[in-house]
Amino acid sequence: QSGGCGVAGGRMTDTRRRVKVYTLNEDRQWDDRGTGHVSSCYVERLKGMSLLVRAESDGSLLLESKINPNTAYQKQQDTLIVWSEAENYDLALSFQEKAGCDEIWEKICQVQGKDPSVDITQDLVDESEEERFDDMSSPGLELPSCELSRLEEIAELVASSLPSPLRREKLALALENEGYIKKLLEIFHVCEDLENIEGLHHLYEIIKGIFLLNRTALFEVMFSEECIMDVIGCLEYDPSLSQSRKHREFLTKTAKFKEVIPISDPELKQKIHQTYRVQYIQDMVLPTPSVFEENMLSTLHSFIFFNKVEIVGMLQEDEKFLTDLFAQLTDEATDEEKRQELVNFLKEFCAFSQTLQPQNRDAFFKTLSNMGILPALEVILGMDDAQVRSAATDIFSYLVEYNPSMVREFVMQEAQQNDDDILLINLIIEHMICDTDPELGGAVLLMGLLRTLVDPENMLATANKTEKTEFLGFFYKHCMHVLTAPLLANTTEDKPSKDDFQTAQLLALILELLTFCVEHHTYHIKNYIINKDILRRVLVLMASKHAFLALCALRFKRKIIGLKDEFYNRYIMKSFLFEPVVKAFLNNGSRYNLMNSAIIEMFEFIRVEDIKSLTAHVIENYWKALEDVDYVQTFKGLKLRFEQQRERQDNPKLDSMRSILRNHRYRRDARTLEDEEEMWFNTDEDDMEDGEAVVPPSDKTKNDEDIMDPISKFMERKKLKESEEKEVLLKTNLSGRQSPSFKLSFSSGTKSNLTSQSSASNLPGSPGSPGSPGSPGSPGSVSKSTSQMAAITTKGGLVGLVDYPDDDEEDDEDEDKEESLPLSKKAKLESS
Repeated sequence: QSGGCGVAGGRMTDTRRRVKVYTLNEDRQWDDRGTGHVSSCYVERLKGMSLLVRAESDGSLLLESKINPNTAYQKQQDTLIVWSEAENYDLALSFQEKAGCDEIWEKICQVQGKDPSVDITQDLVDESEEERFDDMSSPGLELPSCELSRLEEIAELVASSLPSPLRREKLALALENEGYIKKLLEIFHVCEDLENIEGLHHLYEIIKGIFLLNRTALFEVMFSEECIMDVIGCLEYDPSLSQSRKHREFLTKTAKFKEVIPISDPELKQKIHQTYRVQYIQDMVLPTPSVFEENMLSTLHSFIFFNKVEIVGMLQEDEKFLTDLFAQLTDEATDEEKRQELVNFLKEFCAFSQTLQPQNRDAFFKTLSNMGILPALEVILGMDDAQVRSAATDIFSYLVEYNPSMVREFVMQEAQQNDDDILLINLIIEHMICDTDPELGGAVLLMGLLRTLVDPENMLATANKTEKTEFLGFFYKHCMHVLTAPLLANTTEDKPSKDDFQTAQLLALILELLTFCVEHHTYHIKNYIINKDILRRVLVLMASKHAFLALCALRFKRKIIGLKDEFYNRYIMKSFLFEPVVKAFLNNGSRYNLMNSAIIEMFEFIRVEDIKSLTAHVIENYWKALEDVDYVQTFKGLKLRFEQQRERQDNPKLDSMRSILRNHRYRRDARTLEDEEEMWFNTDEDDMEDGEAVVPPSDKTKNDEDIMDPISKFMERKKLKESEEKEVLLKTNLSGRQSPSFKLSFSSGTKSNLTSQSSASNLPGSPGSPGSPGSPGSPGSVSKSTSQMAAITTKGGLVGLVDYPDDDEEDDEDEDKEESLPLSKKAKLESS
């Protein structure tokens, strides 16, 4: 509840009232809190005149701060008012216009009973009462006269004033009032001419001390055109160094101001020079501040920060400047050196924009977008010059991090006119693939940007369309083949064709992105993996000599299994994709390493989650190879699961009863497949872009020819792989495993049983012995795999895709309890 607003109430649309609110964060950097209009009102709740800032966007209250009679308010640079609200909470109001700042300043001074001509309303007091009393009784601080002979005395006075806030305040006021800094700089010239090293050392201490006073008014004098180089000169003579630094020489001779496009505004040009030099002082000239001094340079950070904001604003408003910049960037006639300068300027311009607050950054990137920054980047990325391309990549990263949707929209629009190979996103993928850096630094950055672009979490959904559907459809049609090309090219045989370190690193990056897609893209990636047989190709990398790449391949498969999706499971079983994993496990022998643990964890997940189809597949095909592993109970546990499944199939009534209970228990949850995805999976084969349907829907049955065809192909492939098989068998003999039965486990009989999930599900029959996959067509084995399939499909239809992160530890205590119960009790438990 507030009374009538004072002078600063005014019209809300008035630009004089327009302010940005900043707060100082823990890193002593200013964070923007929003733009709004300021007014001063009496607020009943706070019992006093207060400053209110209402947000421009929605009228919400950004700031409500009582003008406290004892708070020290500072006015800086004509348009800033800064104060501390609490011990560690500094606030700043940055005004669009000087006039508005003056009005609010008058209001603050009126409340505090001060003269508005001051730049600070209160003495900053922070000492013991006794010390304060002593100081208050003495008048303002008297500075020694500015003479060469008294430099030591001045240096001692500055040093002794720094620890006391009150004395610092008095010293700063004395320095301001007497034009003292300019006098000191005149003495500096005298000392340099006389080569008076002692005097120069004193001047270094004095000027460094003045920096630590943290006063904008003093900085404005020191950083003025006439003083700044002399200030830098004083800081060259650090007494702790045996030789003086040549900072002025660097700034005047080495550091050249490159005006890539002529800047017509002299004020802007001066601001750019000043900012560069002050930044140089902060980064290169001043010694690294001690903990005690760190907070004393906050005003210096702020000075640079607000200067940058001003420069970006002035450049942005200069339309001729930006038009010329983009015209020259994309003009083929521009020579390489000039283009390099232009790109570097644009990169620095974007880096400066990071200091802007969100609303201004919006306007900044909108301006760049309207100027055609994305088509310009596309032209530059297509060029030969590596330095230019690198700078363009940095600019692209600013755009992606700021607004991925803007980049996606551009890429989808250009796809309608251009070929795939010159699309911006494909150029980015190619640069990633062709990174020549042995550590792949550039490729890692680009992979991160691609990940941001394909991440559905930051995609927008409007009433009429979803960006996810549109963009992912585009990405899988036009870009995915470029991304996976190196992977497919390298996995045509049983082992990676190139297995050097750099190739392995690149493939690991590609796999990381594909794993991310499996987790976040559901049906787009599923269609791609199954149609292009991607998982089989990825698992070739299990044979890489680089353990990190083999583990990346395994992680990819683990992510797929973690989804517990029967479409994926059928694909894995049909193509026998546990074979490379089992081989890698046996080749690894009994070594206790990451590969061993990761493979066991995958099988443990299948056991704990009771993924019936995969359990049956693993035991029927690979049990002989795995039965001797007794240092973990995983494989024996899988076998037990498998035998329990068969027991249930011997008793179909119990099984149907359980499925009724299960249907009752598993509700369709929020993360089930979206309707459009369900429809998409039920489309006919003719509709598939690549010919083959992803997986036949559960109500369709394939004829025998369809089932046998991939198996006969698989068997032909097996003959080619004979030689490698022997190598594995040799190793398994050494580790004491029964190799002939491992050989048996690939027999074609089992394969036909596993794959024929057709009408045989009603055949009863006694299951064959679990260890031998012998009798090719025994009715028992057919019914076993198929009725179990039917049960799974029911469950699969009801329970949605659930992702289990790789590092989650499964709590399987309940599972173990369940296993130890007799079947009838289990049925009762499930019904409860």
